[in-house]
Amino acid sequence: MSTSERVAFKPNNVASGIENEYRIELIRKAIHLCSIAIPVIYFFTPRSFALTICVPCTLAFIAVDVARYYNRQVERWFYKTFGWLLRKHETDREKKALNGASYVLIAATLTILIFPKIIAVTAFIVLIISDMTSALVGRRFGKHRFLAKSLEGSAAFFVSACVIIVLTPKIEYHVGEYIIGIIAAAIGTFVEALPVRLDDNLTIPISVGASMWAGYTLIYPAFDMYKFG
Repeated sequence: MSTSERVAFKPNNVASGIENEYRIELIRKAIHLCSIAIPVIYFFTPRSFALTICVPCTLAFIAVDVARYYNRQVERWFYKTFGWLLRKHETDREKKALNGASYVLIAATLTILIFPKIIAVTAFIVLIISDMTSALVGRRFGKHRFLAKSLEGSAAFFVSACVIIVLTPKIEYHVGEYIIGIIAAAIGTFVEALPVRLDDNLTIPISVGASMWAGYTLIYPAFDMYKFG
């Protein structure tokens, strides 16, 4: 192979690697999208029932996730089954990081425990849809830097989060409730782009939920935050 042929071949290899990584990201986000069932089911069921499902599942996922770093059999099974889906930082044996699925379940459990249902459902849907949109748009079209992420990805996060705010249930459907939600969406967008070590699956729903709850407390203190249970 001539030098010119080798030079021409390298960019194709790079492009192929990028496309393959993007396809894997699509699969990750498709799996991530399945967790939309959590807030949907929770909206129509009691908090106690949701926790009865979420807490054992969360503990089981964490147990397996941690065990892979200490048990060879679990490690072999785990990486054979899920290894191709994991990001580099999720396989660091020194830091022993949890994978994204564990953090999603931790986030689900925490949002259900901490926030009123109306806020928990909205915040968790923002995590699922907006984080997915941000990642896919940012990887494909991101060209301009915004904190630790791309401006294009962050814009996609904010727009999709605002759509969710418009579509999700409200307590009394006052205009102020939508404004509270949009402000929370902006805060979630900023937090998602921050260069912090905490996992997005935790920081997004907690920041969005806390912002919404603070907004309701300040503007609508008389509202029944537990109207939906």
